[in-house]
Amino acid sequence: MKPRNSLRRRIAVAYLLFALGSSLFFAAIAIVAVEGIELHLVDHRLAEAAAWAVPRHAGGLPVGMPAGLSFHHGAAIPEPLRNLPEGVSDVHVDGIGLHVLSGMDASGNYVVVDHESDYDKVELAVYSMFGVGFIGIMLFSLFLGGFIGHRFVTPITTLAAAVRDNSSELPLLERNDELGILARAFAVHTSELRIYLERERLFTGDVSHELRTPLTVMTGAAEIILAQHDANPATGAAAERILRAANEASACVNVLLTLARSRDRIAHPVTSIEQIARAETERSQPLVAGRPVALRFLGGPAFAIAAPPELLVAAVGNLIRNACQYTVQGEVTVLLAEGLVRVEDTGPGLPLAVRATFERGPNAVPGTGSAGSGLGLALVRRICEYLGATLTFSERDGGGSIFEIRFNQALTKN
Repeated sequence: MKPRNSLRRRIAVAYLLFALGSSLFFAAIAIVAVEGIELHLVDHRLAEAAAWAVPRHAGGLPVGMPAGLSFHHGAAIPEPLRNLPEGVSDVHVDGIGLHVLSGMDASGNYVVVDHESDYDKVELAVYSMFGVGFIGIMLFSLFLGGFIGHRFVTPITTLAAAVRDNSSELPLLERNDELGILARAFAVHTSELRIYLERERLFTGDVSHELRTPLTVMTGAAEIILAQHDANPATGAAAERILRAANEASACVNVLLTLARSRDRIAHPVTSIEQIARAETERSQPLVAGRPVALRFLGGPAFAIAAPPELLVAAVGNLIRNACQYTVQGEVTVLLAEGLVRVEDTGPGLPLAVRATFERGPNAVPGTGSAGSGLGLALVRRICEYLGATLTFSERDGGGSIFEIRFNQALTKN
């Protein structure tokens, strides 16, 4: 069954409507023409006959009418033809159709009767032929619309089905018309996308192995140094910073690799947003230590998200660390609401260039970085898009910024 909005159906309907409109237009012209011919051939003929007969009858002269016409005056008018309105009338007497012109002169009423006019038959034949022609035109237009729709829409439908099914071989590549150009353009674009995706897959796989090995070495070396209790305090502090940076770099690599994979190929365990927000708030406390900044988790309605936990940790943690880094004094608060996480700070707010990216819409890419995990707002937004969430920014009353990650209601679990 064809869909209601298919191109083939619309083309056939367009031809049918065009034929219907054209036929109605010509029907109106034909009706006017037929009635005009009737007025000229019948009515004028009777009027001319009356103009000739009435003076002769008034003068007492014999009134000889042409064949098929008769003139009656006064009492000689047949009973069925009396009391007719002035002008031409169509009268049926004993099943015979007559055209009768009724009038009045100085001596009384008169009628001129056309006995042999077959114009009604001609009129019926004309209208019958027109009706047959109308039906023929409608059927032909329906056939022509279906043929053209099949001839031109079927290749488009075949190409659309191949593109929809991500077929490796597209049809119509050998054609020299616009459809061939379109098919070849689709083929080139599809080939470029496949090459790009394959290159990205190989790159992320190589990067994962190349980065994880040195990061593992760095992490192990830093842990060994920290395990030596008699080590130099300065060396221990440096090793602690190296260990923290290596762990954050590993987390960054894991996030990037997760984003490079298809969503249907990774696990989506149910993860508590409250636990992640609370843990990331505690983890970021050293960033505000020694500064007049209070970092607090205010809680809120608890809910969970079916999503990779490393992405949730990276998104929420990055917003908290950004707020802690750029807030000189005041407070940074993290709270939960219905299906969202909100991070507020009393910092200087976003630069105008970065704020403009939020005003331009969800596809704009912020250009700021962050401390800690190395993930900027651009990647936070990419994580939100990957999860089907929305990242929004607004100015805080009194100065500062408010970032909200609003999750899709279908993924939230109270």
